[in-house]
Amino acid sequence: MATLKQKEAVAAYGFLIPAYAIYILFLALPLVAALMLSVLEVDRLTLKAEWVGWANFDWIFTDPRFWQTFANTFYFIVLAVAGNVGLGLALAVLLDRRLPGPLLYLFRLAYFLPVLVSLAFVSFIWQFLFSYDLGAINYYVKAMGLPPVRWLTDKNIAMLSIIIIDVWKNVGFFLIVFLAALQGVPKTLLEAARIDGASALTTLYRIKLPFIAPVILFCITYATIGGLQVFDSIKIITNGGPGDATRSVVMYMYSEAFNAGELGTGAASALTLLIVIAIVVAIQLSIARRWVRR
Repeated sequence: MATLKQKEAVAAYGFLIPAYAIYILFLALPLVAALMLSVLEVDRLTLKAEWVGWANFDWIFTDPRFWQTFANTFYFIVLAVAGNVGLGLALAVLLDRRLPGPLLYLFRLAYFLPVLVSLAFVSFIWQFLFSYDLGAINYYVKAMGLPPVRWLTDKNIAMLSIIIIDVWKNVGFFLIVFLAALQGVPKTLLEAARIDGASALTTLYRIKLPFIAPVILFCITYATIGGLQVFDSIKIITNGGPGDATRSVVMYMYSEAFNAGELGTGAASALTLLIVIAIVVAIQLSIARRWVRR
């Protein structure tokens, strides 16, 4: 028995070691490095480091651009989360009905296909679609007799354009998750509601939505964390412009660390973002706990 347990332990550790190695290499070590860099000022040419304590945090907290990027990011989160989760749930409700198998799979594929496409490729395509002079969207806008819109160069519209791209790219993921959750609602509950004369709308609000509440909470949290880390599409399409209208927190961190060469302030902004993500998720979980229990 002792030999068998030892063999099982060796096998278990053999499966765990790769996962722990990946965790240490890509999560633990970068976090420790960020903690160290946040209190140092590093010369990229000589690699000499000087202890500066909280000076890097003082710098970013007194930088108006840092707070502007946070305002931009939270604006993105509010609309992107509402669009992705709300539209994904609405589409899932529409598709949660008896449809021929091939037709249902066709709808699923049509909505989920953008999720599989590279974000860089999607960004380049939408950058062309939003073009002021040659874009397909402005072509139809002008065809309706309206003036063309500066989708990517108007500071009041540019972030909304980024949000439209994000929703188009990711709503299929939330659709599939919600559709799987809706199809997992016990048929006995739905049949009992039908026998009691409940309408489709009553069944949705009284049975289906409460039953999939944990899934809704997961999607909101997942979309919020992703929104706080938005970078790729903004970097490719607008590079944070016009001005700082679309610059996100991650873009600020990137520009400080790699463009300005200030590794310390870049690390400080990264740690600040990590703390904000933890606080936002904790608030979401505490608020939604009672709602999910219902």
